Order: sequence, then C-alpha cells, then structure tokens
Amino acid sequence: MDSATNSSGFQVSEFVLLGLPGIHEWQHWLSLPLALLYLLALGANLLIVITIHHELNLHQPMYQLLSVLAVVDIGLATTIMPRILAIFWFDAKAVSLPECFAQIYAVHCFTTMESGVFLCMAVDRYVAICHPLRYPSVVTGVFVVKAVVFMVLRNVLLTIPVPVLAAQRCYCSKNEIEHCMCSNPGVTGLACDDITINRFYQLALAWVIGGSDMALVFISYVLIFRSVLRLNSAEAIVKALSTCSSHLILIFFFYTTIVVVSIAQLAGKAVPIFPVLLNVLNILRVGFQRVLGLHENVFQK
Repeated sequence: MDSATNSSGFQVSEFVLLGLPGIHEWQHWLSLPLALLYLLALGANLLIVITIHHELNLHQPMYQLLSVLAVVDIGLATTIMPRILAIFWFDAKAVSLPECFAQIYAVHCFTTMESGVFLCMAVDRYVAICHPLRYPSVVTGVFVVKAVVFMVLRNVLLTIPVPVLAAQRCYCSKNEIEHCMCSNPGVTGLACDDITINRFYQLALAWVIGGSDMALVFISYVLIFRSVLRLNSAEAIVKALSTCSSHLILIFFFYTTIVVVSIAQLAGKAVPIFPVLLNVLNILRVGFQRVLGLHENVFQK
C-alpha cells in the first residue's frame, strides 16, 4: 500500500480497492445477502440454460437467445462478485495492474454483449409480431448463431482498446480506487498523464455500441406497438404484448442502469454501489426470465 504515496517518478505496482466508502463498519453484514444473491444468480441462470437445452419445445430462437443472455449474466456476475466478497471477507483490497485491466476488459465485454443480446431479442420479437409469416424462414437457428458470433466479435474487438489505453497511462502517485471493482474511469482517473484519449474512446464506445443498440431496440418496439395496435382482436393484442413484456422489463432495467452510471461518470461522480446494483438487477432479470419466459412453455406444453 506504500505506493499510494510514491513519488511522481515511480510506477505503482498495484491498485487498492477501498470497497464501499462510508459503510466499512457493516460491509461484513452486506456481504451475506450479496453472497446469497450471487449464488442465486448462478443457480437460476444455470437452470435456465439446462432447461432450454433439455426441453425440445424450447429449442426456438427466442429461448436460445435467452440462454445466451443467461450465460452472459453468469460471466458478468462472476467477473464482479468474487472480488467484492474477497474485499468484504478477507480485506483483499490489493489488486495487480494486469488483473485490474483484465477485469475492466471483462466487464466491458459482458456488458456490451448483454446489450447486443437485447438487440437480437428485440429483432426476434419484431419479426415474430410484425412479419409472422416470414418468421420461420428469417429467424432460424443459423440466424441466431450468426447474430451471436457477430456480437461476440464486435464486442471483443471494439473493447480491446479500453484496457490497452488504460495500461499505457502512467500511475505514479495515487493507487486507491473508491470502488469494489476496477472500472475504466476509476482507474484512469488515477493516472498522472493526459487521459483525454481514454475518455474519448470510452464515450465513443458507449455511443457506437450502447447508443446504437438502444436506438435500434427502441425503433423495433415502436414498430411492434404500432403493429399490435392495428390488430382487431383484444385477445390478440394481449397475447402479442405478453410476449414482449418480459423483454421490455429486462431492457428497461439494463439500459436505465447504464444511462445512470454513464451520466454520473461524465459528471465526475463516483458510483461505488454500481457493482452491487448490477448484481441485484441480474437477479431481477433472472426472476423475470424464469417466470415470464420459461414457466408457461415448460409446464403448459
């Protein structure tokens, strides 16, 4: 921890994650529900993946995308929660620079991947509701594979510069991060040299991936609602909207979190509670996925 006061000519060898500032006295108590939430997230998402894999009537594009989302949720929660629990239980606050940059990369990858899956799910619902006769020929298993591969390549390649640019900065004085995890703004904010390019790429990445995905999702659901409102049958309207309700809840939680955190970071405000909030939203997503997405198909068909 001596590196926190090193001279300007010395590169720090590690960062120190301070956890949740202001509530150190009851972090141990907070760790108990967080550990439970983490285990529930893993168990519920694994259950979703296993159920979709074994139930033949769920071998459809919509549920295949749901299983991909569950895998991404597992990866994102596992990237964040073990480190938080290690801080709370073992006071393991020190983290090496490579480990910190690796976490930055993983969080960006999984977050952008989740955004991409939501876009694929929106397209799936758009074709199913607005062009039902073309749905079997357009949204196929091959379409899902191509879409997922494209999203993986897009996110893996476009997020590489984030940790690379962060690693090129000079960290010569402070090394204490007021977070439970290594975030790009939190880490680069400690740099002694200019971080303009880091901030620019972070903002560009958010607009190119998050902004475009969110815009396309919004357009898809506007077209869906316009098509649904043209239906003559009230029963058909309710049925069509029920297939989208769970997706809209998931999308609302996800993009609301991203927008709030992005605005806070642009305003220069620390958001140490972000990992906790993200994990809680993962649990909410799991619940809605399981109850609204699988229950009806597994137990009624």
